[in-house]
Amino acid sequence: MRSDLPTGTVTFLFTDVEGSTRLLHELSAESYAAALAEHRRVIREACTAEGGVEVDTQGDAFFFAFPTAPGALAAASAFTESLVSGPISVRVGLHTGTPLLTEEGYVGADVHRAARIAACGHGGQVLVSASTAPLVELELRDLGEHRLKDLSAPERIYQLGDGDFAALKSLYRTNLPVPATPFLGRERELSEVVELLAADGARLLTLTGPGGTGKTRLALQAAGLASDAYPDGVWWIPLAPLRDPALVLATAGQTLGSKNGLAQHIADKQMLCLFDNFEQVVKAAPELAALVSGCPNLDVLVTSRERLQLTGEQEYPVPTLVHEEGVGFFLSRARAVRPDFDADEAVSEICARLDDLPLALELAAARVKAMSPAKMLERLDERLPLLTGGARDAPERQRTLRATIEWSYDLLLDEEKRLFARLSVFRGGCTLEAAEEVCHAELDTLQSLIDKSLLRFSNERFWMLETIREFAAERLEESGRGELVRDRHLDHFLALAERAHDELARAPDWFRVLDVEHDNIRAALDWAAASRVESEGELMSAVAMYWLLRGHTREAHERLAGALSRYRHRDRTRASLLTSLAKVDGIEQAEALSYAEEALDLWRELGDASGEAEALETLGWLHDEFGNYEAARLAHEQSLDVRRENGMPEIDGWLAMAGLCHLFVSSGEIASAESMASDLRELGARHEVRRAEALALHFLADCPLVAGDYPEAERRYIRALEYGRASGLPTRCVHELLGVAMSLSGQGDVARATRLAASAYAKGEALGLSHDHWWTKMQEWFIGGARAQLAPAEVEAAEHEGREADFEAVLDEVLSAESEPDA
Repeated sequence: MRSDLPTGTVTFLFTDVEGSTRLLHELSAESYAAALAEHRRVIREACTAEGGVEVDTQGDAFFFAFPTAPGALAAASAFTESLVSGPISVRVGLHTGTPLLTEEGYVGADVHRAARIAACGHGGQVLVSASTAPLVELELRDLGEHRLKDLSAPERIYQLGDGDFAALKSLYRTNLPVPATPFLGRERELSEVVELLAADGARLLTLTGPGGTGKTRLALQAAGLASDAYPDGVWWIPLAPLRDPALVLATAGQTLGSKNGLAQHIADKQMLCLFDNFEQVVKAAPELAALVSGCPNLDVLVTSRERLQLTGEQEYPVPTLVHEEGVGFFLSRARAVRPDFDADEAVSEICARLDDLPLALELAAARVKAMSPAKMLERLDERLPLLTGGARDAPERQRTLRATIEWSYDLLLDEEKRLFARLSVFRGGCTLEAAEEVCHAELDTLQSLIDKSLLRFSNERFWMLETIREFAAERLEESGRGELVRDRHLDHFLALAERAHDELARAPDWFRVLDVEHDNIRAALDWAAASRVESEGELMSAVAMYWLLRGHTREAHERLAGALSRYRHRDRTRASLLTSLAKVDGIEQAEALSYAEEALDLWRELGDASGEAEALETLGWLHDEFGNYEAARLAHEQSLDVRRENGMPEIDGWLAMAGLCHLFVSSGEIASAESMASDLRELGARHEVRRAEALALHFLADCPLVAGDYPEAERRYIRALEYGRASGLPTRCVHELLGVAMSLSGQGDVARATRLAASAYAKGEALGLSHDHWWTKMQEWFIGGARAQLAPAEVEAAEHEGREADFEAVLDEVLSAESEPDA
C-alpha cells in the first residue's frame, strides 16, 4: 500500500485531453509529443504545489488525489490557465469522498464518480461535484443536475469560472429510470455484479431473490456503472405488467425502437439490455437465449425470482441487507418522512425482525410518522398487516409486503403452493428428513421453491425469511390442513426430544441438535398447549433436562408450570412435570420442595420405582441446596436403596452418588469424597455418561480446595472446565470457572480471581443459575476475601473487565494455561 496517498476525506482530480486523435493528425508527431510533455509538466507541477499526489496516469489522462478540496481546485485553476494558450486543452473533474485505500489503491464509487464527471466535460472546462463545491471558497457556476455514465441517480455539477461550453456529455442512449431515492449500501454486491458483467463469457447474468430484496435497484445501479463498456447504450425493459411470454421480445423491440425485428436491430451493436421482473414470463427464456446467441455483442442482465435455467446463464442470488446496512437504510427512509427522527435500540431489533429486507424496511419506516419504534416492535408479531402503504408512485405489487410475496406465490404450481404453505409450520427451518416426514415434501419441489426464491437452503437446512413464512402460514390456515400438519410437526419433534432425553447423558452432540431445533420445539409446545395437552406434558418432560442443563431456567419454569396447571391427570406425565419443576434453579425453597414431595407421593402411588428414586434424589439435592444436610443424605441413600432393591443398573443412581459426594465435601470428609468421586468418575466413564464424569471431576477438584492445596485445586478445576466445555455443559463451565477463581484467591492472585469470578457470575445470571448453600459460603470466603485485599477502584476495574469480557474468550484464556497430566 502506498504510504504517500491521502486517506480519510480525499478530493480526486481527473484530467483528460480533448480531441487527442484530432491533434495528433493536425500536429506532427514530434510537435504533438512535445506539447504532450509540456502539458504533463504543467499539470504535475501545479498539482504537486498544492499537495496533490499522482495516483495514476494512462496515456494523456491524469489521476491525482488531494488531502483538501481547495488545494485540488487551486491546482486545476492554475494548470488550465497555463494551458489555455497552447494546443492541448484538458477537461477536468473533481469529486470529494471517503474512499477505501487498499494494496491496489483507492476502491469505491467515489473514484468512478470523479472520472465520469471529467468525462462529461469539454476542453478547458473544470467540473466540480456537489460534495466538493461546499468545501471551497471560490464562486462556482451551478450547471444543474446531470446523469453520469456510471450513475443511475442525478448528480448536481458545478463549473469553475464563467466560460461558456457546449452541453455536458451526460449519460445518453439509455432509458434507465432515475430512482427517487439514493442508492444505499450494497457496495460489495454492486462491485460483484459489475465484475460479473465485465467477465468474459458471462453474457447472461440473472439476479435472483425473493420480492423486496432490491434486485431491480441493484441491477439499475450496476447497469449504470457498467455503461462505459456499451457504446450503443444500456436499456431497461420492464416486464412487470406482462403475463404473456410472447410479448417479451416484442416489448424489448418497442423499447429499443426496432423496426425490422429485434435481433436485426441489435445485430453486432455493443449494448446491455436489462430485463426486469422476468419471473412471470419465464417461458420466454428460450427466445431470450436465442437473441443472445444471435447478437454477438449483446449482454443481458435479468432480475427474476427464479433463475431462467439457460445454458451459459450466470446466477447471482441477491441477499438481504447486511444488518448494519439495514439499519442505515431504515434510518434514511424514516428521516425522509420525519426529518427529526432519532434512532433508539428498538430500530436495530425492528430491522432484524424484518430480515433486513429492503422493501419491508421501507414500508416500516413510512410508519414512523404515526408510531414510535417501540410500538412498531410490539406490532411486528404480525408483520404483513403493519407493512402496508408506501409511495403512491411505487408499483402496485410493492405497495404492501403482502402483495409483493403474493406476486411470487401466484406463479407457483399447485403442488408448490401446497408445500410452501406446509413448510410454514417450521420455525427456524428444517432438515430434509423433517420436511419429508411432516410435509410429505419431494426434493424436486423443494428445489423449485428455492429456485423461485421463496425458500432458502444453507447448513443442511431449508428455511424461509420470517416475513415470507408468515404469508405461508396464512395460506396453510386457508387450506384447512393446518391442524393435520401441525399434529405431524408435534409428533416429529416429540419423538426427537424423547430420543434426545435418552441420549443426552452420553452423547453431547444431542445438545447441538436441540439447540438448532429449539424454536421448532417451542412451536410444537405452543400447538400442544392449545390442542393436545397430554402431548404437551410428554414433550415438556422430554425437553426439561435439556433446558436445565443448557441454562434455559426461566423458560423451563414458565413452561413447566403452565403445563402442570393444564395437565390434571395423576399419571407418569404429571409426575415427570413435578419432578422436572423441582429441579429448576432459582425457585423458592418451599415451592421446590412441594413439587418434589408431590412427585414422590405420585410416583409411589403409581408404583413406579424408577420415578420414586428420581424424586428422592431430587429431594436430596434440594435439601443440600438449602443447607438441610441430614435430610439430604437420607434422601440420597433412600434413592440408592430403592434402585438396589428393584434390581436397577448401578449407573441409574449416579446422580444420588454425586449428591453424597457433595455432602462429603461440604462436611469436610475429604477421604470419603475422594473415594466416592473416583468411583463415580469410573462408573460414568464405563457407561459413557458424561454428566456423571463432569460432576465427579468437579468434586475431585473441591477436595484439594477444602484441604488448602490451591495449586492442585486449580489444576483439577481446569481439567473439569475443559471436560464440561467439551461436553456442551455451560452450567458446569460457570461452576468450574468459579472453582478456578477461588483457587487463585487462595494462591494470592486476588485481582485475577475477582475478574474471573465476575465473568462467571455474569454468565450464571444469563443462564438463570443459583448456587447451593455450601458453594455460596465458599465463594463468600474466597472471592469475598480476594475483593477485600483490593482497593475499591481495583475491585471495580476487575469486575467490570470480567463482566464485559466474552465468556468463551475467558474460558480460552483459562484453558490455555498449562496443566499437569491426569493422575
